[in-house]
Amino acid sequence: MADKPVIKIGHLKITDHLILGVTDLKLKKGMETFKHCSLQPVLKNGWNEVADDLSTGAIQGAFILAPTAMDIFKSGVDIKLLLFTHKSGSILVKNKNANIQKIEDFAGKVVLIPYQLSVHNMLFHKLLSEKGLNPGISSDPKADVILEVVAPFQMPDAIRFDEEGEIAGFIVAEPFGTQVIASGHGEPFYMSYEIWNKHPCCVFVMRSEIIEKNPEAVQEITTSLVRSGFAVADQPDSAAIIGGRFLGQDAGIIKQVLTEPKERIVTDELLPIINDLAIIQDYMFDKMKILTDKIDLEKFVDTRFAKAAGAK
Repeated sequence: MADKPVIKIGHLKITDHLILGVTDLKLKKGMETFKHCSLQPVLKNGWNEVADDLSTGAIQGAFILAPTAMDIFKSGVDIKLLLFTHKSGSILVKNKNANIQKIEDFAGKVVLIPYQLSVHNMLFHKLLSEKGLNPGISSDPKADVILEVVAPFQMPDAIRFDEEGEIAGFIVAEPFGTQVIASGHGEPFYMSYEIWNKHPCCVFVMRSEIIEKNPEAVQEITTSLVRSGFAVADQPDSAAIIGGRFLGQDAGIIKQVLTEPKERIVTDELLPIINDLAIIQDYMFDKMKILTDKIDLEKFVDTRFAKAAGAK
């Protein structure tokens, strides 16, 4: 079939997107075949690129931060959330040179986050506000802790070259945290599951016109991704090797992220939970005030494909 549509899916080099790498490998090795489409993962450097390409239609789908996807939907881009790509899986790392012992020690320092509209920003806000600290940008006179947005892949170098310890640390998707810890420049401060166990973070979204035009293709992709999630959970050794190649990382670091401890990242419970998305939306709207409006999550989330794929 020469007229099979090519479906491009944007992603970053993070463990949160590992199931896409597993599906891609299964297709390349002929362990799976898609009858209704060709899949093309499209690697991006940062969240701005993913959001822009999804909004313009340069890519048909994306693995993207849940709050960013909500914001794109709110701006009038017709997309649907089809699947969680994982749960948990992020880490707050402290810079070894910054003398951070407790949350209060972040005061007066810079902390890197991957994007403003990210669950990472929300989780860090939660930790700080519980101790009466106010995060904000450098121009905000009320900010006790300065947040700077840095692409995940650039965070390890930012810490490595910060000899004065001006950057207190960062909160990000793996494997960049474990990479910095392994290199001796950082120490773990919190795993994200310790702040909110099984929190959503990245989600799989598709443009609605693709779903309407090619529902069989969308089902094929979703089913494969769900199966990949089960495979990662069941076979972390193999998944770590695949992840090392797909993410350009050391397989040992990926294995650590997948297994130490096991609840650190969840890949076998990908059925979208509207209630969890509502928690994120309410917190960012009511407490952080970085969402200017709320969306109707029932209209945004489409669980048909995940359910048909056997997602838990």
